[in-house]
Amino acid sequence: MKKKVLILAGGYSKERDISLKTARAVYKQIKNKYFCKILDPKNGFIKQIKKFKPDVVFNALHGRYGEDGYIQLILENEKIKYTHSGVKASSICINKVISKKIFLKNKILTPKDLIFKFASEKNYKDIFKAVKTKLKFPVVVKPINEGSSVGVYICNKNNFINNVKKLENEREILIDKYIPGREIQVAVMGKKTLGTIELVPKRKFYDYKAKYDKNAKTKHVLPVNLSEKELKKVEYIALNAHRITGCRGITRSDFRYYNNKFYLLEVNTQPGMTELSLVPEIAKYKGLSFYKLINWIIKDASTKR
Repeated sequence: MKKKVLILAGGYSKERDISLKTARAVYKQIKNKYFCKILDPKNGFIKQIKKFKPDVVFNALHGRYGEDGYIQLILENEKIKYTHSGVKASSICINKVISKKIFLKNKILTPKDLIFKFASEKNYKDIFKAVKTKLKFPVVVKPINEGSSVGVYICNKNNFINNVKKLENEREILIDKYIPGREIQVAVMGKKTLGTIELVPKRKFYDYKAKYDKNAKTKHVLPVNLSEKELKKVEYIALNAHRITGCRGITRSDFRYYNNKFYLLEVNTQPGMTELSLVPEIAKYKGLSFYKLINWIIKDASTKR
């Protein structure tokens, strides 16, 4: 009998649409080998999981509740094998404050930052002064636990407070020193690096539109124009970050390369698997088809991740 694969997709995060695209792409690749179904985890989804009785859950959820350890904990409690990283690694990597502390503790370079908590008095003048003194403009403001560049703004002195106000629905936000330079991203597969890609966005930076809109015309550079020494260095950092945060399966680490230094921005525990996604593109360049990549992820699934 064919194994049953339940693809979790959609969910409640701001990345819902991308999650559904990932799920459809995955379904298309495996529908002939596995008995599979796409399930949006709402309206008593545990009952639906028990009814379907999957051998494996392919977690195609992105963002909050999907890659923050929440869904992973439910699947662990139900003793159902699932893909990607486990509860602890997922909760660490989606939280940019915690993950950055781990990077620094392990001597991995990451942009200097400040945390701003939205208190009732909304002390914007104080945080403006702190940024000007400790980080200096420009800076990047972002939610602490979102992905896909949702709610990310590059700020100068003039637009800083207005952009911070756009994130008032967050309890707290991260303010990073803006690092110019090249966008380098590294995919890790299990216990080894899969490959590296460079992105040259036409837009101001590799934002949500640059990632998912074909019309944004972001240039994807393969092979990356780095020396062998530089390539080994950035791939070592990505693999080390994957390891120290306890990740499993596939991850993608995002870097800025500036003044001969690699700055790690974040580790994505559940990279997108759409037609414009980077991990499938890297895999294809390395001779690994999209189907083989997805099949590897499914076979890698387990509990106690």
